Amino acid sequence: MWLMRGLSIIDAAEVPATRGARRKGLLGRNGVEGAFVIQPCKQVHTVGMKFAIDVAFCDRSGLVIHTATMRPGRVSRVVFSSALAIEAEAGSFKTWGLAIGDVIEVRE
Repeated sequence: MWLMRGLSIIDAAEVPATRGARRKGLLGRNGVEGAFVIQPCKQVHTVGMKFAIDVAFCDRSGLVIHTATMRPGRVSRVVFSSALAIEAEAGSFKTWGLAIGDVIEVRE
């Protein structure tokens, strides 16, 4: 799977297939290659995580409506209009140039 902005590949994307895998998310890992996409998702946490993450909340059309960088042990605000969340290691969004207003798509 790939995280796309228009016709451009941003990075590889991991999309968990089960509710249990979505709930576990990045817990227990030392890092993440590319992006981890959680759908559906209106809130995330980093309680028990070993590294900081960037998180982007997107609406149903893939529009990035909120971003945050979260250190371990934090809980994000609830983003009621969010349909999915994109998680990546802290600093990834700056490298990718990902910002509020971008339209993101996950493709095979």
